[in-house]
This record gives sequence, C-alpha cells and structure tokens, in this order.
Amino acid sequence: MSTATYELLAASAQVWSLIGAFVGGLVVAGALIWAVRIGMQVMDREEHRPTPEEQTRLPDGGAVREMREIREPDEVPLSPKSGARLMPYELHHASTRTGKDQIRKRWLPGSSGGFGSGGPGHV
Repeated sequence: MSTATYELLAASAQVWSLIGAFVGGLVVAGALIWAVRIGMQVMDREEHRPTPEEQTRLPDGGAVREMREIREPDEVPLSPKSGARLMPYELHHASTRTGKDQIRKRWLPGSSGGFGSGGPGHV
C-alpha cells in the first residue's frame, strides 16, 4: 500500500469520528431542550407565588424576641397506693417547668471551680 492509501484511510476514520461526535452532541442538546420544556410545563401546573400584598407581615409590636427563663425538672407524679397505673392524660406535657427562683447562679470570685463542676466549693 502506498502512502496515499494510508492518508485516505486515516482521513475517512477521522470523518466518521467527527460525524459521531456531531450526532452525539445533537442528541445531548435535544435531551436538554426536552428537559427544559418538561420543567416549564411542571412549573406552569404549580400554584403561583404569592404577591407582595399576600406575604406575611411582622406583628404590630415588632419581631418576637427570645425569652430566657430558669427551668427546673417536673417530676412524674407517684402512682397511687392502690397500684393503679398512671394514664397518659395524667402526665405533664414537658419534663421541665418554670423555676420558682429566676435568679441565675453566678460564679463568685474566690470560689473554686464552676457551678456544678464537682469542685470543693468555697475555699
């Protein structure tokens, strides 16, 4: 075989590769266009977004702020001596309640350790 034949065969292989890449690109572009059209149809079926007049507003008193309070454990009531079990409606909704003493415990200078650290306490 001559060099011209090799050049012809090499050129024809490149042409088929080029055509394959072009067809593959068309398939990918068609799939993307189809996906966008389906997405637009789905968005048209959804409820419309609320207008600015339909949006929620802040209360007249302004934004609601955080409330701090000291909580204490709310123990489960003891079962009666008769041995009857407690029913769910006899229990409390939360395991804690607002504490009677609302003064925060503070670290005192001269004492050792933090509150609740198990240290020896005042020195």
